[in-house]
Amino acid sequence: MKRLFAIGLTILLLHSCKVGKNYKGTEFNQPTSFAQVNPDDTVVYDSIRTDTIVLDTAAIEWWTMYDDPILNDLINEAFLNNRDAMIASENVLQARFALNIQNADLLPQVTLNGEVTRGNFVMNQVGQTNNLVFGSGSVYWEIDLWGRIRRLSEAARADLMATEYGYRGVMISLVSEVASTYFALLQAKSQYEIAQRNARSRDSMVQIIKARYDKGIVPIIDVDQSTIQYTIAAGAVPQYERQIVQLQNALSILLGRNPGPVETGTPLEEQNYNLDIPVQTPVELLARRPDVVAAEYQVIGQNARVGSAKANRLPTISLNAFGGVAANDFKSLSFSNPLWSLGGQIMAPLIYWGRLKRQVDIEDSRQMQALYKYQNTVFGAIAEVEDILVDIRTTKVEIEIANERKRSALQAQYLSMERYNKGVTSYLEFLEQQRQAFDAELLLENLRASLLTSYVQLYKAVGGGWLTPEERDAARQTE
Repeated sequence: MKRLFAIGLTILLLHSCKVGKNYKGTEFNQPTSFAQVNPDDTVVYDSIRTDTIVLDTAAIEWWTMYDDPILNDLINEAFLNNRDAMIASENVLQARFALNIQNADLLPQVTLNGEVTRGNFVMNQVGQTNNLVFGSGSVYWEIDLWGRIRRLSEAARADLMATEYGYRGVMISLVSEVASTYFALLQAKSQYEIAQRNARSRDSMVQIIKARYDKGIVPIIDVDQSTIQYTIAAGAVPQYERQIVQLQNALSILLGRNPGPVETGTPLEEQNYNLDIPVQTPVELLARRPDVVAAEYQVIGQNARVGSAKANRLPTISLNAFGGVAANDFKSLSFSNPLWSLGGQIMAPLIYWGRLKRQVDIEDSRQMQALYKYQNTVFGAIAEVEDILVDIRTTKVEIEIANERKRSALQAQYLSMERYNKGVTSYLEFLEQQRQAFDAELLLENLRASLLTSYVQLYKAVGGGWLTPEERDAARQTE
C-alpha cells in the first residue's frame, strides 16, 4: 500500500511540472506623461514591466458629462440592440466554450459501448448462427506529465481574456461611433438652419434690389448678381438636408433600428465644449485600453503554445482501463465473468526528421510576432492620444479665433449693406461681405463639431474615458 502511495505521489509531483517558460510581462521604456498635456515640459522616460500593472476595468459613463439626455438614451439603446455588440458577445461565448473543451482534456475520457450482432462466429460451430450481445466501457487518461495540455489550457484562457477585452473594445467603439454620428447630425442640422437663413436673407435682398431696379436706382447687373447669390445659397439647403437623412440612417443602424429619423437634444452651439480632462499617463493605457490589454493576452497565449510544442517532443504517458460483458442474449449477460483490462502506455517520438523541432521554432516565431504587434499597439496608442490632445488644444484656439471672425464678419455684412443702401459702395462689396459672413458661420460650426468629435475620440483612445485620481482609487477599492 505504501509503495502504491509513493508511486501515486511521484506521478502527482511529476504532473505538476510544465515545460516552457512562464510569462513574466513585457518591459517598455515609456514616457511618464503625455507631451501634449504640458507641451513646454521635457518628456521623461521610465522603464515599466507590464506584470506590475494592475488592470483598470472601472466602468465610466463618460458621455453623461455632456448633460444631453437624448444622447444618453441613444447610447443605452445601442448597448442593448447594436448587432456588432451582439456578434462580439457571441465571440466571448465561443471562447469560453473553447476553454471548457480544452480543460476537459485534463480529465479521464470515459466511453461506453453496446453491441448486438447476429452471425456465424468463429467460436461457434461452422454453419451455426448465433447472437452476440456485448457491452463495455473504457477509460483513457493522458497523464499531463510535461504540461502539454495545461499549456494549451493557458493559451485558451488567454484567448478568452483577449476576446473579452475585444468585446470591451467593441463597446467603447460603439459609444464613440454613436456620439460622433450624433454630433455630426447636430452639425448638419445647424448648418441646414444657417443655409436656410442665408437663402431667405438673399431672397429678400433679391426682392429689394428688383424693386430698386424698377425705380431706376440700380442697374440690371445688381439684380442678376443678387439672383445668382440666392441660387447658390438655396442650392446649399438640399445638400445639408441630404446629410441629415444619411446621418440619421447611419445612426439608426448603430442603434439596431431600421433606417429612419432620429431625435436629437441639445443643439450644437449649446453643447459642453470645456470638459475637464484629468491628467493622464501612458501607463494607464496599458491598464485600460482594450486593444492593448488584448494584444498582451495574445502574447501570453502564444507563450503557452511554445511550451506545449516543446512538450510534444517528450514521451506521452497514458493510463487505460477496459471492462465489459458478453453473452448470446440479454438474459445471459452477467458480471460474474466479465471482460477487463488495465494498462498503461508510453509513446516517445523517435525519428520525426526535425518536424517537432521546427514546430517549436514556428511557435517561437509566432510569439515574437505577437510581441512585436503588442509593442506596436502600445506605441500606436500613445501616438493616438498625443494626436487627439493636440487636436483638442489647437481646436479650442481656432474656435476662439472663429468666434471673433464670425462677430466681425456679421458686423461687416451689416455695415456693408447700410453703405450699399446709401449708394456709398457697390453691390459687389456687399456680396463679398455676405459670403464671408456665411463662411464664418459654417467654419465655426465645423470647429465646434470637430472639438466634440475629438473629445469622443479621446474617450476611445484612453480606453473608455478617464477618472480623476480620487475616482480611480475609489474604483479600485470596490473591485
